[in-house]
Amino acid sequence: MLKKIYKIIIVPYTLFLLYLMFLGMGRFQYEDNLIRIEPVFSTVQFVENNIDWKYSMMIILGNIIMFIPFGFSGWIFSRLKDLKTLLSAFISAIVIVEALQYFTRLGVFEIDDIILNTFGVYLGWKMRCIIEKKISC
Repeated sequence: MLKKIYKIIIVPYTLFLLYLMFLGMGRFQYEDNLIRIEPVFSTVQFVENNIDWKYSMMIILGNIIMFIPFGFSGWIFSRLKDLKTLLSAFISAIVIVEALQYFTRLGVFEIDDIILNTFGVYLGWKMRCIIEKKISC
């Protein structure tokens, strides 16, 4: 039953997430192409420069939680049940999305986003393993 529901909602969910990444949450087009490639540094700087720590945590946790559903991709594509294959495919896809944000100037290419999003996929994969009660995961 869960697999059927997942198959129905993952495409609209993905489209909604892409909308958020490019147009939602008050996004605007930057004047310059922005890139942040120092891991963890930009996230620490974001938290330090933001007065509202709840907002900072919401953004950071959002970057993880919003990508958990992609850890269940093995329910649709059997090759993605393997963690290495899943993470390779996901990292390739998220790098493309981050690059599109950079080139369209509708976001910032951030290594930290890639790390946090990938961690979310990993958590989803672990959840899938627990749900399926597979020891081999």
